[in-house]
Amino acid sequence: MALIELRNVVKVYRSGSVETIALRGIDLEIYRGDLVAIMGPSGSGKSTLLNIMGLLDRPTKGLVLIDGIDVSKLSDRELAKIRNRKIGFVFQQFNLINRLTVYENIELPLIARGVPPSKRRAMVLEALKKAGGDPSWLRKRPNQLSGGQQQRVAIARAIVGSPDIILADEPTGNLDRTSAKIVVQTFLELNRVGHTIVIVTHDPEVANCCRDIFVIRDGRIVDLLEPDPSRCIVNTAR
Repeated sequence: MALIELRNVVKVYRSGSVETIALRGIDLEIYRGDLVAIMGPSGSGKSTLLNIMGLLDRPTKGLVLIDGIDVSKLSDRELAKIRNRKIGFVFQQFNLINRLTVYENIELPLIARGVPPSKRRAMVLEALKKAGGDPSWLRKRPNQLSGGQQQRVAIARAIVGSPDIILADEPTGNLDRTSAKIVVQTFLELNRVGHTIVIVTHDPEVANCCRDIFVIRDGRIVDLLEPDPSRCIVNTAR
């Protein structure tokens, strides 16, 4: 059974009398343990697709199933519960809160889940370690860190609750090449320990680190490419 399954998913945005069709009948299956890239030009529907997979948006038409559950029948509260327990998000802009410390940013999903404070510290430390971060960052504010360090904090926040699924929207888009390599290596290591990862990216050197590359254009998946590992950004043969 697919961990994420989309059946004939259509998404239409309406503004007054104007309709914009973002997705045009998407069929997609992501299985547990997959490492998938989604590529396509700007405006092709990549982020909309990711938002629907992550239950941040609802399709206009079609079915979305998460671990076999038809989420179209769920309330907003039930969707939020699934997001908190099953899905971790990583964004291009990091989406960290600068008035909070790194520790406080990472623990936010645990607070939402109701994890008691006595258990949070060990979980935060473990997540930051898995994300390639340093415990010395915990008392700092995000804006005291480099872009690459902030993205590793964002990854730690995404994985602190051990979600089945990690959805990453252009996670290397604001990073220099060295930082991008570290972030991609982190994703590869997380995938090796069982996380299912979907990465939206413009960068073929990031996409080629994945196992499958879906190409989306004009709201449709038009191709499934086999990656070339020799073109992966973290290829040790370089």
